[in-house]
Amino acid sequence: MAELTGAPPSADAPPRLVARSVGKSFGEARVLEVVSLELRNGSIHAMLGENGAGKSTLMKILAGVERPSAGTLELDGVPYAPNGPVDARRRGVAIVHQELSLCPHLTVAENIVLGSEPRRAGLFSRTDAVARARRALALVEERTRPLSPLARVSELSAAEQQLVEIARALSADDCRLLILDEPTTSLGHDDTERLFQVLEALRDRGLTILYVSHFLDEIRRIADDFTVLRDGKLVTSGRIRETTNQELVAAMAGEAVEHRARAAGPRGEVILSLAGVAGVRLPRDASLELHRGEVLGIAGLMGSGRTELLRAIFGLDRVKRGEIRVAAAVGPASPARRLRQGLGLVSEDRAREGLALERSVAENLTLSKLGPLGRFGFLSLRRERELVSGFIERLGIRTRGPDQRVRELSGGNQQKVALGRLLYHDVDVLLLDEPTRGIDVRSRAELHALFGELAARGKALLVVSSHFDELLTVCDRIAVMHKGVLGAPEPALGRSERELLTAAAGA
Repeated sequence: MAELTGAPPSADAPPRLVARSVGKSFGEARVLEVVSLELRNGSIHAMLGENGAGKSTLMKILAGVERPSAGTLELDGVPYAPNGPVDARRRGVAIVHQELSLCPHLTVAENIVLGSEPRRAGLFSRTDAVARARRALALVEERTRPLSPLARVSELSAAEQQLVEIARALSADDCRLLILDEPTTSLGHDDTERLFQVLEALRDRGLTILYVSHFLDEIRRIADDFTVLRDGKLVTSGRIRETTNQELVAAMAGEAVEHRARAAGPRGEVILSLAGVAGVRLPRDASLELHRGEVLGIAGLMGSGRTELLRAIFGLDRVKRGEIRVAAAVGPASPARRLRQGLGLVSEDRAREGLALERSVAENLTLSKLGPLGRFGFLSLRRERELVSGFIERLGIRTRGPDQRVRELSGGNQQKVALGRLLYHDVDVLLLDEPTRGIDVRSRAELHALFGELAARGKALLVVSSHFDELLTVCDRIAVMHKGVLGAPEPALGRSERELLTAAAGA
């Protein structure tokens, strides 16, 4: 591992990285359009934008995970076109993803050298691995709390694991550009401040850091320069000291758009209430009351804890503190118990968590509740087909029939199948995590209409969406989550995307 220089770059040094008209398409979908930017040598450059703005795609291109469809890159004045992440690391560009990729059962040293293990006579050299780890840790460890190369990663705190991940990135030869994707989402205030001190020391020693975050207070604290992306396009760049938070929010949100709020009906009794709910990592503090006949939205940016909150309510993740009350029921929860209590969840990841893709439409709708479809322990296929055909017609699922595999359906129709299962269970509370992600405009409008119909029938909907315009359109009230803390729900009528984004970004 080459040592960092320990000296700031000269004024006439070329930019560390230059991107010229970089674009990326996946088939006919263009997710990044002619983005050009410069990262100064020895600086911390903040990348800003709403969810879906193109930040992740650009990061993946710089780190060699994706190849651009158009444009060119230069690294320290030399053409840069990595063949993959390993090639990018070899050329001095490393990325630390939001979800850490450490192996908890291995030691710190083993994690740092993983993939490039030192060998002697063809065998793994623990001595050399520990020595290399010590050199890497010397760049990031805190003086008051040095990390041991021999410690198991599972024994470390979230902040210490973050430092190990950064040390692993810096252990590559001649690391010049470090990309950090939302590095503080699992850290408290003190740990975040310690991380910033490490990053400032690395910058002062000549490293360039591309820092991706939604939190404007962090950007204001740590960054020298900034770039804002919106809808896959570069909106603006500049020095952070020459702009205001209000200007950054305006650049991320774009022009104000008028939204027609849903005509809210009368609310019934409280059917779900949260009081000071905290999970193992996220959320940190969430309280709300959800009424029958209501669509309540949760706005927030990536990493704010919205998905974790729904998982905690449904019993998928452990609740460390607080109380969740479903009607009159309080106590330990599991998904099976929540279903019996009248709660259902549609996961944001329908392919892996929400559907059995190789199974039929009928099986996906009914497998979790076969009792009403049989007698004496035998399933009535005729009764199942009749019931499923009714849901297909009611939800407008475009399919050849109940026996078609779910994998063969469009994204919008897959989502209708996932919702159909909750309707078959006749749940009273629908927890919907990104219910319209990846579906077309027509399917989105149909689902929005369905949400209104369900609320009119006395169902209660808790909707998480990264699209603030969607929440403003379908919800009666909206609560904003920021760094794991849920704000008080307020009426959607009269609010704007810019107002929600300002609260979500902590501005």
